[in-house]
Amino acid sequence: MPGTDLLKARYVTHRFSRHVHDGYAIGLIVSGVEEFDYRGTLHRAAAGELVLVNPDAVHTGHAGVPGGWAYRMLYPSIDALAGIAAELGAPFGTPHFPEQVVRDEQVAALLRRAHEAAERGDALAASTLSRTMFARLLSRHAAPRPAAVLPAEGRRAVRAALDVLHESLVDPPTLEGLAQAVGARPFALLRAFKAVTGLPPHAYLTSLRVRQARRLLQSGVRPARVAAEVGFTDQAHLSRHFKRIVGVPPAAYQRAAGA
Repeated sequence: MPGTDLLKARYVTHRFSRHVHDGYAIGLIVSGVEEFDYRGTLHRAAAGELVLVNPDAVHTGHAGVPGGWAYRMLYPSIDALAGIAAELGAPFGTPHFPEQVVRDEQVAALLRRAHEAAERGDALAASTLSRTMFARLLSRHAAPRPAAVLPAEGRRAVRAALDVLHESLVDPPTLEGLAQAVGARPFALLRAFKAVTGLPPHAYLTSLRVRQARRLLQSGVRPARVAAEVGFTDQAHLSRHFKRIVGVPPAAYQRAAGA
């Protein structure tokens, strides 16, 4: 499906730092056990189970057993899943997965077959199987997105702060400067920001930088230039944060993207 990254990997010692995705992270544990913190709750996913991570939900990832874990992941955009949900007649809005680890043998088999078809370069089979898999996943495991509980003023300040950070990757403001820009007090903004995103502004900025770095790498920009354009001090700084969030170094990601 357009705009959907795929990852096949086995990790033993690697640990994903706390981060968010702008889309979904949906995967099948092939072997071993992955443990991950999701919004403050520790989950364990074993072989045959599905991992379901919602957009902008803070999570980590590390081995749950000494031998690590292997999985096949898909990262569809919000628009992609919302479009399929609309075709199924679901209420308009962003689909939400209330459970982060589920066991569904039919969906798992479809995900694996779609992933393997993409790996072979069989675009027709991959797109057909992935669309079928997502439709079944949504119909069985999705629910309406829960309403925000933060006061309207706090949500407004956070939305404005996010806009500022998106526009200030290379030269971001201090917390005080960010609060002043959105008309809030620093500690009040910090509390509201963490309540909405799960991360403090500086950590969320790192996720934004990595997100933009992925787009630039996909377009063929060299990693050293990418580092400068998204605000990392050098290529090593980019590589360190990129691997902690994406799971592979920038150059390897760029090669896999065919850029």
